[in-house]
Amino acid sequence: MKLIGMLDSPYVRRVAISFHLQGISFDHQPLSVFSAYDSFATINPVVKAPTLVTDDGTVLMDSGLILELGERLAPPHLKLMPCDMEAYLRSQRIISFALAACEKTVQIVYERNLRPPEKQYQPWVDRVHAQLIAAYRLLEAEVSQTSAWLFDERPLQADVSSAVAFRFSLHMLPEIIEAKAYPALDALSARAEATEGFSAFSFA
Repeated sequence: MKLIGMLDSPYVRRVAISFHLQGISFDHQPLSVFSAYDSFATINPVVKAPTLVTDDGTVLMDSGLILELGERLAPPHLKLMPCDMEAYLRSQRIISFALAACEKTVQIVYERNLRPPEKQYQPWVDRVHAQLIAAYRLLEAEVSQTSAWLFDERPLQADVSSAVAFRFSLHMLPEIIEAKAYPALDALSARAEATEGFSAFSFA
């Protein structure tokens, strides 16, 4: 299989790290949706990262849907979602906060970098900013309940998504998201980034 997209995308990175942890073999092709738009379009005309090309040539996109495939392909002892329903629901709750944080970070970055200053709408930016802070406040509350991995003795999807999201926001919006404001997330991020799976697909 081939995973298409840059690792500076939290969506691409969460898939790459997850597949690595699940023992799923794939080749990573780091194409940018901006500088390599035409090349990307030959693989997936929608030009959405991540894009996964399966061994039979099926083209998939959206990190959540790709990770669903990963759960089906992974052996039982390497799956990244809890089997217990209560733990599963809490895991999904945590992942939803992490993905919301990624989405709001991207929206702020795009508003700043792609839209001319005179066309930026400050009430919209303020709203997205508040949503970003809310997502990290809720995520911090969840992560602060333990000083270890969230559900197991190894990182599962909630750990992966939370750590990837936090690293992304810290880098992209350092004036908004500060490590000292989220000590539990900062500790989880440091613990995750020190593992082999994360370092194999580093953000920068």
